[in-house]
Amino acid sequence: MWLKEFKIALIETNIDKLMTLMESVPELENSQEIDEAIHLIKAATTLVESLRDETKSSMIQMKKNIDFMKSTQAPLTGSLDITS
Repeated sequence: MWLKEFKIALIETNIDKLMTLMESVPELENSQEIDEAIHLIKAATTLVESLRDETKSSMIQMKKNIDFMKSTQAPLTGSLDITS
């Protein structure tokens, strides 16, 4: 049951469900289930790392965009000119 739920969460890229399942890994009895669990956990690790890398590159791009927007913005004058 745990393996099936883990597979579904992996296919759906449901990180919250994967984390919940990782917190409650059952005692697997036969070597086939253990091997399958190891491969699924490796796949989940790869998925999380790729999502982390995507998030990092998105954040870097957003910072560059914000810096560009700030550099093209007209400077604001902070004083009130009442002599005119």
